[in-house]
Amino acid sequence: MASERHHFPYEIDGLVIKVNEFALQQELGFTAKSPRWAIAYKFPAEQVETVVEDIVIRVGRTGVLTPTAVLKAVSIAGSTVSRATLHNLDNIREKDIRIGDYVLLQKAGDVIPEVVRVLPEKRTGEERVFEMPDLCPECQNPVVQDEGEVAYRCHSISCPARQREGIIHFVSRDAMAIDGLGPAVIQQLLDARLIEDAADLYSLTFDDLTPVERMGKKSTENLLKAIQDSKARGLAPLIFALGIRHTGEKSGKILAQSFGSMDKLLGATVEELQAISDVGPTMAESLVQFFNLESTHRFLAKLRKADVSMTAEESSKPQIFAGKSIVVTGSLEHWERREIEKIIEEHGGKAASSVSKKTAFVVAGEKAGSKLEKAQGLGVPVLTEEEFNQLLE
Repeated sequence: MASERHHFPYEIDGLVIKVNEFALQQELGFTAKSPRWAIAYKFPAEQVETVVEDIVIRVGRTGVLTPTAVLKAVSIAGSTVSRATLHNLDNIREKDIRIGDYVLLQKAGDVIPEVVRVLPEKRTGEERVFEMPDLCPECQNPVVQDEGEVAYRCHSISCPARQREGIIHFVSRDAMAIDGLGPAVIQQLLDARLIEDAADLYSLTFDDLTPVERMGKKSTENLLKAIQDSKARGLAPLIFALGIRHTGEKSGKILAQSFGSMDKLLGATVEELQAISDVGPTMAESLVQFFNLESTHRFLAKLRKADVSMTAEESSKPQIFAGKSIVVTGSLEHWERREIEKIIEEHGGKAASSVSKKTAFVVAGEKAGSKLEKAQGLGVPVLTEEEFNQLLE
């Protein structure tokens, strides 16, 4: 099949072999996650040859400069690819990728283009070694490599690329979840000087938005409603939306649960933050530095003026797991992993990723491995799904 896959009138990335009789399928049954009467195979990633025509820099919301290969357009795994991220300078040096090189390209998981290796036998001597720029290509401020880090950064908070990427992150699904506000619209709002940062979104009016390209009457109304609805998202999504270094979605939930309001979090010291089990010294320092910035205080003041909620949502569920750390392991029959973790958090608990003496109990499904063994070794109680459900009831 791997040799015949390109003869089909559509793209395939693997195949599934099934027992082709319903009675036998019923007899074989299912595991918690998959049928016992079928097995899936993925083809090895397709590799094609192309040329690195240039290496350009993209500046992200945290100021990291990411080199991207501009490739001679090539068809691979059902699409035409002309760009691939090179991640960082160390990766470029390790693979010895130069501008002008012939390279092998593949799609990792048949999705993300990546340069596998260089074809040095095709070099002509005209290839150029890539160097990181001394100045940010977006704002011309100095580029620095912080001690102990692979990444090169622009530290200017006024860098237009950082501002744009920060707004894109702010409106994303797990942050403030403002539907209808994609990168193209955000760029137009910035170009038209209707906004300078994400907080300015809350002062936009119908008349501001209607002249923007692709923003008709209905889409404008929908966007304004989405912006209005986002005000009630609560503290945890807002913390994540701020894009603080070393602070992700899960950390936002933990901080919201621990402090309850933005005002209390603003006044927290490094010591108070580190007293929280999941907050280490690096995150604590980063949080204190971020909340000490004058620009952060100005941004939060604009959000307050717009009535954006800055307190943690009070759960209506009984807090039966309050203060308890709970680990889920193995394949579950009744819940997806994210669902059961949400249930634990709604009932006041913390869905932890590792077992320790402080773990209140472990919920173990099928094929539970090392976490179950560690829990048994430490004497931590282990519950089945049914027993966990009985606790909820």
